[in-house]
Order: sequence, then structure tokens, then C-alpha cells
Amino acid sequence: MPRSVQDFAGIGALAEPVRRELYLYVCAQPAPVSRDQAAEAVGVPRHQAKFHLDRLEAEGLLEADYARLTGRTGPGAGRTSKRYRRAPRDIAVSLPDRRYELAGRMMAEAITESARSGTPVLDALRQVAAEEGRAIGSAVTGDGSRTTPAEALDAALTALAEYGYEPRREGDRAVMANCPFHALARTHTELVCHMNHALIGGLIDAVGALQFEARLDPGENRCCVTLTPRPR
Repeated sequence: MPRSVQDFAGIGALAEPVRRELYLYVCAQPAPVSRDQAAEAVGVPRHQAKFHLDRLEAEGLLEADYARLTGRTGPGAGRTSKRYRRAPRDIAVSLPDRRYELAGRMMAEAITESARSGTPVLDALRQVAAEEGRAIGSAVTGDGSRTTPAEALDAALTALAEYGYEPRREGDRAVMANCPFHALARTHTELVCHMNHALIGGLIDAVGALQFEARLDPGENRCCVTLTPRPR
């Protein structure tokens, strides 16, 4: 399931008032809590707390384990009880899709490499972004050697959509209707455009869609990169 769909489901689960209150209670505790503890704290029947806590677990917002709350072990220690704690998963939803954490990580890696090797920061960022694009592409189709050109392009567009670029076919080219780093692009246009160019270029190479090239082609209200057929 795409990350954004998972996040929407998680956010939707918190729309119910009792469920949201139970979630906030569990998150505020220093240790996992049982259904009885959560029900008493929120003031709802145990069966109602069970229903909502299990729904939060199913949506990935809570994690659960089982333990004997008495602390005893062996015969006569009693049954184990299900306990809940906040899941480590972060949820961030924005429309259109934004990926500022990804941008921050690539920039941090580029700065680190620049400080280590003396490579100009922009060159280091291009290298990091290209490697990121290749990793994304490889995760989709491996080295791309077993795909047809059409399949490779479909794989590239699917991956770009997953990362928030919103690719659209326009004749024989594809445009990116959204920039996942929009706010950064407004204030640091050249930096972000080169980062996008390198990332998309690396992805295209990795999936084997070699009949297309990533081209810097700025346009209004879209990403600065397009996929254009390579000259024959």
C-alpha cells in the first residue's frame, strides 16, 4: 500500500472522538497499557476500548504485545493481557504530496560528503540525488534488464507517482505535475531543480527506460523536469 494511502487511513482512524482520546492516552503513557487501564482512563466500557484499540493497531498507529500484569510467572499466574503502545511510525500527510524529509536527508548527505572530500556542495548533491533515484528505480524493477521499454517507462512513472511527482503523459513526453519539494524550490530554485534532475535521471537509468531522458524544462505550476524521448 502506498505511504500516502497508509497515512490517510491512519488519520481517518483518529477522526472518531473516543478512538482519538484512547490514542492520545496510550501515547502519553511511559509504558504499554492494558485495555482495562485505557477504558478506565477514558471512561468507556472495556469492550468499546477493545474495539477502538484494536482498530488503531490494525491501522498501524499502535503496537501490541501480551504480558501478565501481575508480574508472576508459572502455574496460577493468570492469563496474559494485551497491552498497547504507540507505534514508531511517523504520519505526515500533505496535499499535494511533499517530501521535505527526503530533501533534507539528501542535502545533509551532500554537505557531509562535501566537507569530507572537498567536492562542491552542488556536485555532491547531484551525486547523492542520482544515487537516491537509482535506489528507487532498482527497488521497482531491479536492473531493468528484463523489462520492455514500455514496461520500463510504466515502472518509472509508477515510482515517480509514489514519490509525489504526479507524472502526466503529454504527447510523447511526460511532465511532473507536482514538485515534492515545492517550498524549497520557491526559495532555492536552482538547487532543487538540479536535485530533481539528478534523482529522476538516476531513476530512469535504473529502471531501464533508456528511450527517455530527464531534461531540465521549467514550466508554470509543475516540476522543472520532464521525461523526453532521446534523439535517435
